[in-house]
Amino acid sequence: MTEATLQALDGLRDLSMVKWYVIPLLAIVFYIYTKEIKLARQSGDWGAIYAGATIFGLDFFNETWNGWVMVLSGRSALWTAPGDTALRTMVGWNIEIMFMFSILGILFYHALSEQKDRKYFGIPEMWFFAIGYTVLCVFIEVLLNIGGALVWEYAFWNRSFGGIWLILLFGYFHFFTGAIWVLKMKHKRQKITAIVSIYGITIAMNIFGMGIMGWVY
Repeated sequence: MTEATLQALDGLRDLSMVKWYVIPLLAIVFYIYTKEIKLARQSGDWGAIYAGATIFGLDFFNETWNGWVMVLSGRSALWTAPGDTALRTMVGWNIEIMFMFSILGILFYHALSEQKDRKYFGIPEMWFFAIGYTVLCVFIEVLLNIGGALVWEYAFWNRSFGGIWLILLFGYFHFFTGAIWVLKMKHKRQKITAIVSIYGITIAMNIFGMGIMGWVY
């Protein structure tokens, strides 16, 4: 295994690593969701909650299959986060990343206007912001990679032209595509079923990988 992988595995899910700043960050996330739920109850619009849950669930799925890549390759995941953290939850995931992704869908939802037919440069608003947020997220990832906080091991998943396109498409764009897909569903039951399915599949993958096979990622 690569040095970055070994560092990412060191202290994995070790609660003795937890730092106190996790508590106020957790409180902020709780506040945001509590506020959104209160507003949703008043307005009947649960879109922000649906978008938040969808994007976080898809990130959970991404981190799961990324861990599978590490185990099956015996070398490295596509990305690892070996740097300092208050809690490393998977080889490419930590508590700080989790907090960010837990509210990313809410940020995306509130970037949208109430005008369903609005376009920017001929692009429907939802897709315009999906592209914009994707580019912004990948730009931040590039900075983290340059700084060594996020390690990309493979030649097809790096700062090359081809690698950046893969990261754009499979690292982030499908998160927003998933959120749009859920938001466009007509019925509440469909939305909830889709979100539950994302988490159900991902949890099943983790039970198989970590529970049945004993994989560590």
